[in-house]
Amino acid sequence: MLLSVENLEVKYGNIQALHGITFHVKEGEIVTLIGANGAGKTTTLYSIARLPPPEAPRVVGGEIRLRGDSILKTAPHVIVDQLKLALVPEGRRIFGNLTVLENLELATYARKDAEGIKLDYQKVFDLFPRLAERKKQRSESLSGGEQQMLAVGRAIMTGCNFLLLDEPSMGLAPLLKYEMFRTLKKLNQEGLTLLLVEQNANLALHLAHRGYVLDTGTIVAEGTGEQLLGNPEVKKAYLGG
Repeated sequence: MLLSVENLEVKYGNIQALHGITFHVKEGEIVTLIGANGAGKTTTLYSIARLPPPEAPRVVGGEIRLRGDSILKTAPHVIVDQLKLALVPEGRRIFGNLTVLENLELATYARKDAEGIKLDYQKVFDLFPRLAERKKQRSESLSGGEQQMLAVGRAIMTGCNFLLLDEPSMGLAPLLKYEMFRTLKKLNQEGLTLLLVEQNANLALHLAHRGYVLDTGTIVAEGTGEQLLGNPEVKKAYLGG
């Protein structure tokens, strides 16, 4: 098993955000977490990525295992550098005063594999030709869609094989949303495992192999993407059906 989350309980201050959730992700899968705002989706990703303070949620119970080993006491830089897990955060959080290329270069700071870095640059520019066209441009001048491409590209440049994505389609025009999801599918087909948090439940469940529905910090439904798309309660609550 690539990722096992077992009875995870998480707090922000005195507020309980997750109430003992359990789920898993296998190597090579796309798994999605769907749910309303405030359900605990982002908190789950932050807990797995071991985000440092002050934004970090506090794990008060349960376990997170990556490839069988607990990561609860693992430093964030080890998560990225050695365990090859990267987070694409909500809101992109690129460095606007740096160029596209400088943003990508920053993500390679811990890597020593020059040939691998070169191949990953090529992968990013093949996936996102617009980034290649704008690589010397300051990132703050990019469109929202281009900034999201850069956020995904930056994660790829860490050399990761497991990618956590928080709302990758947020703020994108419909055509760009579909383009982004086609790119995520291609990355998965090339061997990247994806754990996806996405407000657009319909798109996410069509992309994902499996999904979990979060409601106020509790998993209330799970199944294949197809099963959840056909679930009457999920359709009513999240798919407008």
